[in-house]
Amino acid sequence: MFESDRTPVVVRATDPILHNGVCMALRSRDEVRVVDGEAADSAMVALLVADRLDETMTQLLSALHHQGFTRIVLVAGEVDDNEILNAVEHGVCAVARRADAGPEVLVRLIKAAAAGEGALPPDLLGRLLTRVSRLQRQVLQPRGLHLGGMSNRETEVLRLVAAGYSTQEIADQLCYSQRTVKSILHDVTNRFQLRNRSHAVAYALREGLI
Repeated sequence: MFESDRTPVVVRATDPILHNGVCMALRSRDEVRVVDGEAADSAMVALLVADRLDETMTQLLSALHHQGFTRIVLVAGEVDDNEILNAVEHGVCAVARRADAGPEVLVRLIKAAAAGEGALPPDLLGRLLTRVSRLQRQVLQPRGLHLGGMSNRETEVLRLVAAGYSTQEIADQLCYSQRTVKSILHDVTNRFQLRNRSHAVAYALREGLI
C-alpha cells in the first residue's frame, strides 16, 4: 500500500503503557500511519485511549478539541451514557470499549472517523436514541420546537420561502402580517448566524428541518 493511502492517526493515552501498546498494534497495520505528536495536524484522526473518562482523559479531550481536532476516536474501559454525551460535545465521533478494541476494530474506527462518519457500540447507540426521542417528545414538541432549534412556524415560513413565495404571499398563506414574516426570518438568520433568507433556506434543507 502506498504511503499516501494510509490514514494518519495521532495516538493519545492516559498512561505510557496504553499508549505504547496501541501504537505497536497500529504500526503492524498497512491501512494506517501513526504520526508522532510533533508532526500532528488537526486534520488527522486522533485516537484517545483510557480506562475511563476521568479528569485526566477529559483534559486530553479538551486539549485536542481546542487544537481543532474534529475526528476523534475514543477507546475506554468503561463508558456511560452521560460520558458519551460529554465526549461528543468535545469532538468525539467514534467510540469503542477497550475489551472490543482489537487492531481490526481500531482500524475500522479510524477509517470511519477519517471519512467523517460516526460509530458507537450498539447498546450505547440504542440508549442515546431513546434519550433523544424522549427529549423530542417530552421537552421540544410541547413547545413547538424541533431538535434543530426551529419552531413549527419558522419551518413553515422557510418552506414557503424555498417554494419561491414572496413575503406578502407567505403572509397571506399563513394568515400573518408581512411584519411578522419578516420578524420570523430575521430571528432565524440572527440565531443561526445566517447571511440572508436564501442562506436560511439552505441551512434548513441541509439540517433536514424542511
